[in-house]
Order: sequence, then structure tokens, then C-alpha cells
Amino acid sequence: MRRTVFNEDHEAFRQTLRDFIETEVVPRYDQWFQDGQVPRDFYKQLAELGLFGIEVPEEYGGAGIDSFKFAAVQTEETMRAGVSFGAAGAHVALGLPYLLDLGTEEQKRRWLPDFVSGDTMYALAMTEPGTGSDLAGMSTTAKLSEDGTHYVLNGAKTFITGGVLADRVIVCARTSPSKPDDRRYGITLLNVDTSLPGYSVGRKLDKLGLRTSDTGELAFVDVKVPVEDRLGEENKGFYYLGKNLPKERLSIAYGAYAQAAAAVRFAKQYVLDRKVFGQPVASFQNTKFELAACQSEVDAAQAVADRALEALDAGELTAAEAASAKLFCTEVAHRVIDRCLQLHGGYGFINEYPIARLYADNRVNRIYGGTSEVMKMIIAKDMGL
Repeated sequence: MRRTVFNEDHEAFRQTLRDFIETEVVPRYDQWFQDGQVPRDFYKQLAELGLFGIEVPEEYGGAGIDSFKFAAVQTEETMRAGVSFGAAGAHVALGLPYLLDLGTEEQKRRWLPDFVSGDTMYALAMTEPGTGSDLAGMSTTAKLSEDGTHYVLNGAKTFITGGVLADRVIVCARTSPSKPDDRRYGITLLNVDTSLPGYSVGRKLDKLGLRTSDTGELAFVDVKVPVEDRLGEENKGFYYLGKNLPKERLSIAYGAYAQAAAAVRFAKQYVLDRKVFGQPVASFQNTKFELAACQSEVDAAQAVADRALEALDAGELTAAEAASAKLFCTEVAHRVIDRCLQLHGGYGFINEYPIARLYADNRVNRIYGGTSEVMKMIIAKDMGL
């Protein structure tokens, strides 16, 4: 399908990344899958490749490119190969926007160089065991000390991508009670050093999919967080989260589209190679019709994802547009991957085949970053319903 979203620089980056994946990731991926995470030193390799600093201004060690398109290329290439970079995506997509948008000059100079180099890996901690999508209902607290030098953080978080290996975690905590007319008031963002006393990692969660991405439970018991490590203004954290959620949801939409495209690629290769009743599976009319239908859905999802990507780079992506892109692309991926797995027959159920891992990885797309039901609520509200 004809595309205009990428230029020659993006395509050159794509080829570099493809070569890197083939030589540095594919040979090691089965072991990472078994371990349930990528090794910590792999993140340094990604940093050396420049992946962590693309959107970081040059004065802090980055490339200073204000665009999400290089991240989109990375998503396409990892999905194409049936691999992932572990929690590296969360480091950039979830951690970086808050540092860039909310960090003071002093904070940026203190934090961003190590972010770019991979010496400090980030995670974002929003979800709590009892709240799920209801972020305004969080109970983790951060009380300012009497002398005003630090916050005392108490509470717990769960489903934190990259939370096991993270060096710093941007934690959402309640610093003031909510208001009767505004449940979202009172939440503050703290950039928490994971080596502080009272900070602990609980279980590394045993997930259905995304096996190479460490996902953990976090606990805070009287963690003293310096006031200098607060991000943005006190009590306005929910609004900061709302500002960055469209970008996060676009990244999920793009990942889902790329997964669907990869599924078609895997299935096409499989049916060309696999023979039943003395002929390739690809020769049967049902196979052709199924893959043709899947390809048409992938084409539509690509158009939706590309349109949202252009809107994001132009600073025009709305919450409703991002929700619509996420809802559509994740639903397409769900249908396409299921049909492509069916074409693999029994082998589609074996983790040795990329389609099986893709099937498991895909399921969370309709849950994290806001469930499909939440996306529908956002879209309906934008429609005036």
C-alpha cells in the first residue's frame, strides 16, 4: 500500500535497525523468552544504537528530533521479526514525555544524559491493585514532610512495565484529597529513585504474553523522595497524565497494526511452505480468501495508524482520535492474528512459531493504556453522547 508517512531518513534507520535485530536479537530471543526478560546490558546496546535519545534535545545528549516516526519504524521492525526489546518501549514512550514536558532545566540536566545512555532505565507507575482504569481512585499517598524537604511515599502499584529492572520510576501518588467536584485533583508525579530505603519490587508477574518485558508489583513504605524530584506542580498529576495518554495510545495502536501486518507475513510464508494433501496450503481457495481479507484489514489499520501518527507529529492528535485509532487497530489485530494462527493449524499453538507468541502478546492491547470500553467512552463523549 502506498505510504507517505516516512522519508529516506526513516528508511535508512529502518535498514540499520533490521540488521541489528537479525544479528543481535533474533539469535538470543528464545533465551530471553524463557527468562521472562531481556538482560540489563541489552539496554546499553540500544542506547549505543541511539534509540533512547532520538527525541531528547541535543544539549542533553540526544538527537533532538521532535518526531514519533522513528519510534514507529522501530515498532514495525520488531513486530516484523516477531521479537521485542523488552521494556525499552516503556522507557521511551512512557517515561520520556514527562521528563521533557515537566522537568525543570536543573532536572533535565540531572536526568536526561543517563536516560539517553541507558544508565538509568525508567518505568511509569499508575495502576494500583484495586483501581485498574480508575486512576482518580488511587490510594498511594505522598505526604510532604514538616520541613518541606521531601515527600513520604506509601502504597503499592501493579502491572508496571519495566518495573523490575527500572532505576527510576515516575510514581503517581495522592498528595491532597480529591475535591467533591473533581476526583482527579490531588495527584502528583514523583521521579522515584528505586534504590531509596522502603522501595521494593514484589513479584515479577507471570504474564500470558509479552514474556520478554519485565512487569512487576511495586511497594512503597515510608520512602523519602526529595522534593527536588517532583515532576511538575503538586496536585496536577492527573492532568499531566491525560496530556500524555494520547501518545501512549497511539503507540499501542501502531504496535497492534504492526502485529497484524507481521501475522499476515508469517501466515503467508507458512502456507507457501506447508503442504497438505500433496499441495501447498496456499493453493486452496480458503487460504487465499482468508489472507486477502486479512490484508485488507491490515491496509485499513495502517491508514488509521499513519493518519494518527501524522496528527501527533503536527501536535494535533486529540484524545478522541487517539482512542479511536487504538480501538480500531487493536480490534483489527485481534481478528487478523486469530485468523492467521488458524492457517497454521496445530503449529500455530506452539511457541516455537512466531504466530503463537504474537497471539499471546496481542491480547493485552485491548486492556492496557485504557481498555477498549474506556476508548468507547472517550469516543462517545466526543460525539456528544
